[in-house]
Amino acid sequence: MSKGKTTVIEVQGTDIAIMSKEQGDFISLTDMVRNFDGGNALIEQWLKNKDTVLFLGIWEQLNNPVFNSLEFEGIKNEAGRNSFYLSAKKWIKLTRATGLIASAGRYGGTYAHKDIAFEFGSWLSPEFKLYLIKEFQRLKDDENRRLSLAWNLNRTLSKLNYRIHTDAIKAHLIPAIVTPDQVAITYATEADILNVALFGQTARQWRDANLKFEGNMRDYASVEQLLVLANIEGMNAEFIHMELT
Repeated sequence: MSKGKTTVIEVQGTDIAIMSKEQGDFISLTDMVRNFDGGNALIEQWLKNKDTVLFLGIWEQLNNPVFNSLEFEGIKNEAGRNSFYLSAKKWIKLTRATGLIASAGRYGGTYAHKDIAFEFGSWLSPEFKLYLIKEFQRLKDDENRRLSLAWNLNRTLSKLNYRIHTDAIKAHLIPAIVTPDQVAITYATEADILNVALFGQTARQWRDANLKFEGNMRDYASVEQLLVLANIEGMNAEFIHMELT
């Protein structure tokens, strides 16, 4: 799994770490039980429950293509017995599960994908689960707002730099006497140099492959792509001023 990033939310006075990875958001079960009687032992109590094992197995079958279903069947048959024991590490090792993480380090402990963590929250306390969902959603809403602001800023920056880019083309690459069509071709050709470098395709190729979308490929670029685009537009404008090929 990729390392991702870790943030912390506060739920009923308890700090709870959340690791964001490509596979989704993973919430610390270790933090969730911090202020409950029993502490970390509650996680193992929950894991030995037959309903928990069934839930984890179904989640893995839906989300994990390498899940060891055969090993899961053996665990499922043993679940519920007095002698049955299951830890997060054991579950991960035996079934190649991805919904749980046994992590070390600063934010170490047992983590679970948000779907599983919310289920665990229900087992701990319905009230705690509802507050957890509320604070988690607040975090996601805040992240989405910041992402939207960053995208709009970089889109505006790329448009400003595109004007610098086209001014350089006009001043150095377009002859004094040309037709409007020839001017358009010059602009489009130079723009497509950047499109191919960044997106791997020309504007026409993108339009032909995305007939249902309005606008152009730059309107659907990521924050990172727009930032790179703004920089290479400025660089290319400078190269044109320097009369580099």
